[in-house]
Amino acid sequence: MSAGALPRPRASLRDLLATRRVLRGLVHREAPSAWRLATFRGRLAEISGGRASATLTLAFRLVLDAQKVGEPVAWIGTTSSAFYPPDVADGGVDLAALVVVRVPEVCVIPRAAERLLRSGAFGLVLLDLGGRARLSLAAQTRLASLALAHDAALLCLTEKDADRQSQGSLVSLRAEAVRRANENAGDYERNRFSCEARVQKDKRRAPGWTHRENFRGPDGLR
Repeated sequence: MSAGALPRPRASLRDLLATRRVLRGLVHREAPSAWRLATFRGRLAEISGGRASATLTLAFRLVLDAQKVGEPVAWIGTTSSAFYPPDVADGGVDLAALVVVRVPEVCVIPRAAERLLRSGAFGLVLLDLGGRARLSLAAQTRLASLALAHDAALLCLTEKDADRQSQGSLVSLRAEAVRRANENAGDYERNRFSCEARVQKDKRRAPGWTHRENFRGPDGLR
């Protein structure tokens, strides 16, 4: 796909927008956990971690939640980075309903995200920024405004340590992703991991809260 091209999912953006308008008029019962799409709606957020972190696991936890309530989801990354589809499908995500946009350079990701958010058709847009990309203040302003206007969740995935600064002042929620193996478990549970989201910044509620879930380790990398 070229840098300026929009994705071509099975349904048109007009169809996605119409479906989303109907679904937003319905009442969805959310689980009490704070790590839900509802927590991220209308916000620019960031999940960061190292190579062996739980960043992708926690991100796709939100993708799954979005799909459960009928919200279209888009994933934007470069041609040199990708997630492992079998792992994602094994976790319950409908790959056929996930719009994936791949661009040649990281600097194009914000522009693609802006076009998708401006359509109003997506409830969750994820930006796979890696370890070096930074959003300019102008890009943050536009993206945060669009996320708020369309009640969409915009999530940046970055590779960095917890002590490094977030993408910028307009990031409404920043969390560190941590994965821990269950080393003392028996053979049955040896392939299970504890994944934590340690929230360092949250403009809607006090920071410092932690979300924790246990997951079965995949056949590939997660």
